[in-house]
Amino acid sequence: MEQEEAAAREDAESQLMYRIERPVYDEAAIRSQLLNRRENCTTLRQRLAHQFRCSSKKAKAAVFSFLPILTWLPSYPVKQYLFSDVVSGLSTGVVQLPQGLAYAMLAAVPPVYGLYSSFYPVLLYTFFGTSRHISIGTFAVISLMIGGVAVREAPDSMFYTMPANGSNLSAVLDVEARDARRVQVAVVLTTLVGIIQFVLGLLRFGFVAIYLTEPLVRGFTTAAAVHVVVSQLKYLLGVKTQRFSGPLSAIYSVKAVFSDITSTNVTTLILGLVCIVFLYGVKDLNERFKKKLPIPIPGEIIVVIVSTGVSYGLSLSDQYKVDVVGKIPTGLLPPAAPEFSLLPSLITDSFAVAIVGFSMGISLAKTFALKHNYKVDGNQELIALGLCNFISSFFQTFAITCSMSRSLVQESTGGKTQIAGLLASLVVLLVVVAIGFVFQPLPQTALAAIIMVNLLGMFKQIRDIPALWRTSKIELAIWLVAFVASVLLGLDYGLLVALAFAILTVIYRTQRAALLSQSTGLSSFCIRLISVSDFLLIFQP
Repeated sequence: MEQEEAAAREDAESQLMYRIERPVYDEAAIRSQLLNRRENCTTLRQRLAHQFRCSSKKAKAAVFSFLPILTWLPSYPVKQYLFSDVVSGLSTGVVQLPQGLAYAMLAAVPPVYGLYSSFYPVLLYTFFGTSRHISIGTFAVISLMIGGVAVREAPDSMFYTMPANGSNLSAVLDVEARDARRVQVAVVLTTLVGIIQFVLGLLRFGFVAIYLTEPLVRGFTTAAAVHVVVSQLKYLLGVKTQRFSGPLSAIYSVKAVFSDITSTNVTTLILGLVCIVFLYGVKDLNERFKKKLPIPIPGEIIVVIVSTGVSYGLSLSDQYKVDVVGKIPTGLLPPAAPEFSLLPSLITDSFAVAIVGFSMGISLAKTFALKHNYKVDGNQELIALGLCNFISSFFQTFAITCSMSRSLVQESTGGKTQIAGLLASLVVLLVVVAIGFVFQPLPQTALAAIIMVNLLGMFKQIRDIPALWRTSKIELAIWLVAFVASVLLGLDYGLLVALAFAILTVIYRTQRAALLSQSTGLSSFCIRLISVSDFLLIFQP
C-alpha cells in the first residue's frame, strides 16, 4: 500500500510539474497590460540620454561591433585554421577573377573595373563583415541592374560623331567616351548605394530583409537570370546590336539579336558553345564528386586561360573578327571623387540596388551561420556593405554583394574565416598589378559562357512553381508577379511592383485573419491592440 501511495504521489507531482496554465485574455486584460506598459515606459528624452551616455564599456562594445574582426582575429587559431583558409582563399580567388571580368560586361563597363570591384570591397569586408563564409564581390543580378542604369543614362546614341575629315561617311561610335561616361554613372550609383546601406544600418533597419519574402526574391532573381541570358546572346553569337534598358528591354534585345542573326560569327559561336559544354561538364563533376574532391575543379579559370591562349595563338581577333576583352591597364587607379552632378537621376535606382544587394547578402550569410552555428548581425551587415560600396566607389568600382557560387566554393573548400576572402582579393590584386595584360586576347564569348553557366542554379528555381501550388497559392502569386513584372518591366520597376503586390497580400491576410477572428468571438478591437503591441515590441531596443 505504501508503495502504491508513493507511486500515486509521484504521478500527481509529475502531472503538476508538467501542467501548463495560460491566462485567458479579454479586452480588459489587454487594456490593463498596455496601460501598465505605458506607465512603465521611459520618455523619448530619457531613452536618448541612455543611448548616448558614454562609458568605457559602451565605447569598447561599439568598437567591437563596428569592427567585428577585433573579436576573432586576436584569438585566431593559426594551426587549425590557416591552411584551410589559404586553400579556400586561393580557390575563391581563382573563381573571382573570371567572374569579375565577366560581370563587368553586365555592368556595361570595361572588364578591368570588374577586377577593381573584386579587390577593394572584398578587402574591406574582412574588417567590417560578420559572416565568416560569404564571398563579397561582383554578382550577376546587381551588375545587370547597374548596366541597365548605365545604358539608360549613357546610351550609344549620345556618342556618335562625324568623321573629322568632313567626308560623307556615316557617324562613328566613340567607344572610349561612352565607356568613360558609363563608368561615371556606375561609380556615382555605387556611392549612393553605399550611403543608403550605411545609413539604414546605423538606423538599425536590418530587419527590413524579412519583408523581402523568399518567393519574391526567388521570382525576382529568376527574372534577372532571363535578362542576363538575353543580354549575353549577342556576345555568344558575335552580332552587333545595341543594348536596351527599361520596360520590355528583354523583348527588344531578343528581337534585335534575331533580326541580325544572319551576321553571326561562326567562330565566336563555336568557341562559346565549346566553353558552355566544358563548364557545364565541370560543374556537374564538381557536384557529383564534391565529397571526394579536395577542392572543386576550377573550370572557369581553365576556360579563361585556354581560350586566351587559343585566341592569342590563332589571332582570332584579327583573322576571324572575334571580339576580345581588349586593353586591360596595369596597376590601380588613384582615388577620385564621383561625378555628383549625376545624383538626382539615380536616387530611385540606388534604393533598388541597395535593397536587393542587402537581401542577397543577408540571406546567404544567415544560411551559412545556421549551418556552422554562429550569428550574423543584419545591421552590421548593412553597415559593412555600405562601407564596402561607398569607400570603394572612390577607386572606380561598381556596386557589389555576395555571390552564391563563390560563397559555396569558399565554404566547401574549408574556409573558416574571412582570411580566405582577404587572400582571394590578393589573388585579384596580383592580376591587376602584374599580369592583367595577359588576358587582353580573352574572347568575350568565353566570358558570356561563364555568365550563362553560372545562372543554372537560378533557373532551377522554376521548380518552385509546382511546390508553391501545393502549399500556398498566395506565395505562388507573389513568385509569378515578381517574375513576370521583372521580365517585362525591367528589374527596377519589376521589384517595385513585386513589393507592392507582396504588401497587398499581407493586407489581405491580415483582413482575412480579422474576419475569421470576429466569427470566433474575438473583436477587431483586440486584434488592433495586439497589432499595436507587436509593433511596439519590434522597435524595442
